[in-house]
Amino acid sequence: MTTESVPILMYHSVARVPSAATQGLSVSPDDFERQMEVLGEQGFTPLTTAQLAAVWRTREKALPERPVLITFDDGYEGVHRYALPVLAKHGFASTLFVSTGWLRGEYDTGGALDRMLDWDQVRELAAAGAEIGGHSHTHPELDQLSDDALRFELRRCRDIVADQLGTRPASFAYPYGYSSRRVRERVRETGFRQALAVGNGLARRAQGPYALRRVTVRRTTGAEEFERLVAGRAIGRNFAKDRTLTKGYALFRRARQVRRKAIRSRV
Repeated sequence: MTTESVPILMYHSVARVPSAATQGLSVSPDDFERQMEVLGEQGFTPLTTAQLAAVWRTREKALPERPVLITFDDGYEGVHRYALPVLAKHGFASTLFVSTGWLRGEYDTGGALDRMLDWDQVRELAAAGAEIGGHSHTHPELDQLSDDALRFELRRCRDIVADQLGTRPASFAYPYGYSSRRVRERVRETGFRQALAVGNGLARRAQGPYALRRVTVRRTTGAEEFERLVAGRAIGRNFAKDRTLTKGYALFRRARQVRRKAIRSRV
């Protein structure tokens, strides 16, 4: 692995007793703490999403010898309760991508899968050095939306984060990892400078700033597997089943999108 291929770790919930809906994509606080210890012991330097993208975009300075990104999707309360103290202990940067309609407070639209952060907690994370990015407003499959609905999801998320934190978010993560050329273009038009997918592979500059890949960390990720992920070893084998399922579902979703377009054209 070189600094031209970077592991971007994708976390969701950090919880001792996660909800049934978040169980598979959660990690225990003890596992999270041990994983951060591994990063420290092996000399990794965590960056924010904006920092990585800025280096790759301008090439004005070099990346550290062993860069890594620690990212959290959705905005679960355990990121503040359990992850923040560990990140602060190590001095690690991170990026939190929030679905603004899921967070507790005045913008809550319901639909969250577990207990979520409130905006005071988000501000505490930002003050501690976490980059706060967008993850849509209500967490839909963006590539299945009409243009008007897509623009609403992106702009509403951007504007709420800007209103709560005083600055517009620069980075975005696609809900479920799904995007398309149209979605990526709308994300760019909304003012986001870079965006993360999933893909379960290392991020590379050649992927472009709006399709950077991440690797999934989940409840079943053991210590040895985690070390392989951050070292960029055997990722294809670890996620072979995921990729097969993803390809099959992609075909289904494209067919569904074609049907929706045909129906709209007849109306």
